[in-house]
Amino acid sequence: MVICLTGGTMPERLAEMLLDLWTPLIILWITVPPCIHTAPMNQSQVLMSGSRLELNRLSEEQRVLNRSKRGWVWNQMFVLEEFSGPEPILVGRLHTDLDPGSKKIKYILSGDGAGTIFQINDITGDIHAIKRLDREEKAEYTLTAQAVDWETNKPLEPPSEFIIKVQDINDNAPEFLNGPYHATVPEMSILGTSVTNVTATDADDPVYGNSAKLVYSILEGQPYFSIEPETAIIKTALPNMDREAKEEYLVVIQAKDMGGHSGGLSGTTTLTVTLTDVNDNPPKFAQSLYHFSVPEDVVLGTAIGRVKANDQDIGENAQSSYDIIDGDGTALFEITSDAQAQDGIIRLRKPLDFETKKSYTLKVEAANVHTDPRFSGKGPFKDTATVKIVVEDADEPPIFSSPTYLLEVHENAALNSVIGQVTARDPDVTSSPIRFSIDRHTDLERQFNINADDGKITLATPLDRELSVWHNITIIATEIRNHSQISRVPVAIKVLDVNDNAPEFASEYEAFLCENGKPGQVIQTVSAMDKDDPKNGHYFLYSLLPEMVNNPNFTIKKNEDNSLSILAKHNGFNRQKQEVYLLPIVISDSGNPPLSSTSTLTIRVCGCSSDGVVQSCNVEAYVLPIGLSMGALIAILACIVLLLVIVVLFVTLRRHKNEPLIIKDDEDVRENIIRYDDEGGGEEDTEAFDIATLQNPDGINGFLPRKDIKPDLQFMPRQGLAPVPNGVDVDEFINVRLHEADNDPAAPPYDSIQIYGYEGRGSVAGSLSSLESSTSDSDQNFDYLSDWGPRFKRLGELYSVGESDKET
Repeated sequence: MVICLTGGTMPERLAEMLLDLWTPLIILWITVPPCIHTAPMNQSQVLMSGSRLELNRLSEEQRVLNRSKRGWVWNQMFVLEEFSGPEPILVGRLHTDLDPGSKKIKYILSGDGAGTIFQINDITGDIHAIKRLDREEKAEYTLTAQAVDWETNKPLEPPSEFIIKVQDINDNAPEFLNGPYHATVPEMSILGTSVTNVTATDADDPVYGNSAKLVYSILEGQPYFSIEPETAIIKTALPNMDREAKEEYLVVIQAKDMGGHSGGLSGTTTLTVTLTDVNDNPPKFAQSLYHFSVPEDVVLGTAIGRVKANDQDIGENAQSSYDIIDGDGTALFEITSDAQAQDGIIRLRKPLDFETKKSYTLKVEAANVHTDPRFSGKGPFKDTATVKIVVEDADEPPIFSSPTYLLEVHENAALNSVIGQVTARDPDVTSSPIRFSIDRHTDLERQFNINADDGKITLATPLDRELSVWHNITIIATEIRNHSQISRVPVAIKVLDVNDNAPEFASEYEAFLCENGKPGQVIQTVSAMDKDDPKNGHYFLYSLLPEMVNNPNFTIKKNEDNSLSILAKHNGFNRQKQEVYLLPIVISDSGNPPLSSTSTLTIRVCGCSSDGVVQSCNVEAYVLPIGLSMGALIAILACIVLLLVIVVLFVTLRRHKNEPLIIKDDEDVRENIIRYDDEGGGEEDTEAFDIATLQNPDGINGFLPRKDIKPDLQFMPRQGLAPVPNGVDVDEFINVRLHEADNDPAAPPYDSIQIYGYEGRGSVAGSLSSLESSTSDSDQNFDYLSDWGPRFKRLGELYSVGESDKET
């Protein structure tokens, strides 16, 4: 620890008190000037031993205080950085009171930089710095000093540690580490608005002197901006700077150390300040009057033209909304804003008619979407312009008198009767005649026709409301002078009902009557239906046939819900005597004129349980065992059928299992593959092909005579195929022969007609082949064909004509 005192002579009592402290002290008493460094540089060194403390004289006023005390430890020494003299710089001297000057003590230095940066004279104890030091690289070095016997190298005192501090000089200029800088400030800002803050750093010691004390100033960028010297806060120096006049400014900032005094080091950086936009300019139309023209047949929603209001602002501050605020076309036109192009698009809302009005005038307005209240004093941020729109004449298609038509016609309307009419006109000044037609894609059955001149629609085929109530067709109107101008209109035709369908039972009814039934018991309730659709709903009348009015067995009763109940007149019905009764019922509707039909109800007499549940309706049921119900009988029959199916399947599987897979040579395969269901020559029919070929396909190669071809037609023999190798199965052989037959133009298919083309010599009917018939057409009489009917009569006439031609 080092204590610096200023003033005159140190009192002895104070020195003794300081020496009595436990902490080692180095006391330097300097009169003037006051201590700046904690120890003198290059001329003073601290001498310590186990018995006393020695202070070398720095001047004539310094004195040495000696006191017997235990060993002291050095605190620190100082050396100036960046010193570059001709000789190594003396840092300090080590000395012990055990050294009588006989040169028997050797001083040893170890620690940071010992031997490389700091060198000690082992005899005198002088420490020198042999290299230039840089405080910014390393600020202090920790070293250890020791005094040993020169001859024995035994320590005379314990090692003592001390610090050599590198004293700072102003050798580093300020630096702006993050430059160049960019900042923004809103345009039209008031004076003194803060822009940004930039700071520099100085590597010198901020504690010692003014080497790191920085002062900021602006070298370039005035008079627009100013900077605070100590805080480096940059502010606007002029009020209301306009972005539209100048958007970007370059400011050069300097930082100087030594408090800004001369001799200090400095550094500079640049700051780019950009003025951001505020909405301080209203929109302005490029012209006050716009002219547009549009054809009268333009499609709705089409853009007629664009108007644009320019705004010197940018971004959202330049966004404007457009509106039509006045004019004679506010209902026909609309204007929308294009956010990308910042203009207004005028579009058509309703159809135009050149013949009605030829021009329109609109007044449009453009207003800023976002406004700034600070600039409301500049006036309204909007502008207006006039738009004139001229309508051009165009050849328009015909216009129907109605967008849709609804026609009604009774289903019994006469053919070619007029059911309605459509009308259309040409809206152009030079009116063209109109021609009408039906789009047949909407009338595929061609049920309607239209008069091309007057548009009257007539009925072409009968209508039936029960098949189709509505018919939707499309009528086309075409200008005669310009066939490309057409219009279409939908026509809905409703078919009205007439009473042309008689009522009938709603379904196929079958009634069941219990033998033990009671008189007046309801046997069945039936309802009727009518395909017609009267306006007031259906009302049916039921009755029995006149000859059945006094029916002794059954009677009928009309119900309130328009249905009919059939009742039994007596009991004691017996299915042994009569099992089924037929009851004809006449049903009439309430149409004008009314229609009626007769429907027959079948009534079966059945055996029932005591509670009226039907059990059996067949006479054969009497032979069943007593107590065996119909359900039990069905179950028994199902089991029997199932057993029979299982037996049949078992026998079939056993038969297939016992049959050999390979056909033996002595077996005649004809029994397995040839079956005849028609009259023929029996086994001689097999001469249609040689069955032996199938039994031995390897033994036959080359050409075989064909028995299905007439002998008098000679063809060149077919070139036989190459001999088939042994082991070819019958299936492959047949495929080869099929290929031969398919390529022979003189033969029918091998696999069909060839087999049955030869009837056989043993057949009573003889050959049925017309190819081998021994008779000619001239020997036959075809008059018998007339007896077979009109179609065969015409066939006989054709053959008769052929005979007459031959005779002539």
